[in-house]
Amino acid sequence: MIFDPRPCELGEGPFWHPERGQLFWFDILHCRLLSQGPAGGEEWVFPEMVSAAGWISRDELVIAGEGGLFRFDLASGRRERLATVEAGFGTRSNDGRADRQGGFWWSTMGKRGGEDPGKGAVWRWYRGEVRCLFPGLTIPNSICFTPDGRFAHFSDTAAQRVMQVALDAEGWPAAEPELFLDLSVEDLNPDGAVIDAEGAMWQAQWGAGRVAAYGPDGRFLRAVEVGAPHSSCPAFGGPGLDRMFVTTAREGMSPAALAACPDAGKVFALPGVSRGLPEPRVLV
Repeated sequence: MIFDPRPCELGEGPFWHPERGQLFWFDILHCRLLSQGPAGGEEWVFPEMVSAAGWISRDELVIAGEGGLFRFDLASGRRERLATVEAGFGTRSNDGRADRQGGFWWSTMGKRGGEDPGKGAVWRWYRGEVRCLFPGLTIPNSICFTPDGRFAHFSDTAAQRVMQVALDAEGWPAAEPELFLDLSVEDLNPDGAVIDAEGAMWQAQWGAGRVAAYGPDGRFLRAVEVGAPHSSCPAFGGPGLDRMFVTTAREGMSPAALAACPDAGKVFALPGVSRGLPEPRVLV
């Protein structure tokens, strides 16, 4: 079912704010943050591309944009720069999510996507410190964390591979990344992902019109269809965290494809698929 009718050119970064009971997501290419909650639909427009967020408090978010991270007050619109990253000319932010330790991971990539090989990276911000964790990627995605906070995952959509990396007590990588999923055999494109309360990874797969679940051992469990071909990222929300929200995109679709799928770019809600975990608070 359609959760929100506003189409996004490139929907991304959905997350459920546990204190507001409100879903937030982004339209990257149109520099928009959107939300839907008890007060209805809201929208904020920024002077740069924005793509991912976490919550600091009821009224403040940390947002990943082209220049790095900034603190954003939903009520006043005030912005405060938290971290500046020089990812390189012609880059933007992409995927991102808060980790169990209260840090925030996000990725950057070339604005031309697959035509900018190796310009992407995964970054982490934790209590004021910023590190570039994994450079040399092309389209970094699938940032998510196991329920116990001991492992992180990320992918390179262009390489069709999902990695797993062990974390230390403060959430920094404690070892080299290891291969978790190789989707190249099936020609599947890993996009955004989230891990549910049972430890299964739910991954949006760009171009396949679905979200697929994989167990902690990487075994395929099942897939659920989304009503648009370019599913981009899932998030769990609702009062019981038992609804899966999935952003989608219109980017790259021909006029004929858009006519055949007019709901492309909207946010979909899939009830009863699984149950998620609350998004952690980002510590500042």
